[in-house]
Amino acid sequence: MANWSTADIPRQTGRLAVITGATGGLGLETALALAGAGADVVLTGRSAQKGAAALAAIRARHPAASVRYEHLDLASLASVREFAGQFAQGHAALDLLINNAGVMMPPTRQTTSDGFELQFGTNYLGQFALTERLLPLLRAARQPRVVNLGSIAHKNGAAIHFDDLQWQRSYKPWSAYGQSKLAMLVFALELQRRSEANGWGLLSNAAHPGYARTDLIANGPGADGLLHALNRRTLEPLLSQSAADGALPTLFAAAAPHAKPAGYYGPTGFFELKGPPGEAQIARPARDQAVATRLWEISEALTHARWPSAIEEQVS
Repeated sequence: MANWSTADIPRQTGRLAVITGATGGLGLETALALAGAGADVVLTGRSAQKGAAALAAIRARHPAASVRYEHLDLASLASVREFAGQFAQGHAALDLLINNAGVMMPPTRQTTSDGFELQFGTNYLGQFALTERLLPLLRAARQPRVVNLGSIAHKNGAAIHFDDLQWQRSYKPWSAYGQSKLAMLVFALELQRRSEANGWGLLSNAAHPGYARTDLIANGPGADGLLHALNRRTLEPLLSQSAADGALPTLFAAAAPHAKPAGYYGPTGFFELKGPPGEAQIARPARDQAVATRLWEISEALTHARWPSAIEEQVS
């Protein structure tokens, strides 16, 4: 795995990939690499203008690329249902789903159209619902994979606050972000366990980019402040890496033949902030089976998702 790069991606010809939040940053870099390897790539996002610019950027690099843009707002369960329904009408199978989209630390509490705290709703619940909606298409593929985007923030004292999941009592931007990313990692591990238990045939894993220079950070809280300016001049050059390098763990999880079920990948350098991709550390709360079961059940109730079981399929 040492020095693994986009040159190591196997040919993806004939594989269909959906990447959420792919109009910029990590998602766009992921789409660039997969399209360059021959995959049929669907970019999703909330802005048709950004979608058109992303498609132009990919085609400029890879003129023969098979890419298209579809609208998907993960802060709306109605949008998730609409996207998944339309997608199913045009496709018989889906080989790769990369749950990449995310928002980071709005300074004041905001909510999705369904009333969820924005980070928990967008970064996690929307993609939980999307994966459930696309499960039949994933199961129809030959070697389907689902990759969830985590973060090193899941390790910094993050927890699933079951007593206040939506941060209605006391909103803390960093803690709320950490919870959403911990939930994504818990989801990836639990999805693999349930796939094996119910015969869904998925390979589910996760990845994080370390400290990658993307608009997610640049547009975050305090972007115009003195502390942010100092950070960009001092810490960022030493500790961060480009969005292209930050996408490598995701690409490894999505395409490497030896990526493991329930694996977690990230940069292998200092504190997993930068460096070549490799196995990343998983905090203990992410492996807690009681947390995983409770979070799954609550997420089903909140999103109205209904995952099939082996028993239900035998009866039907």
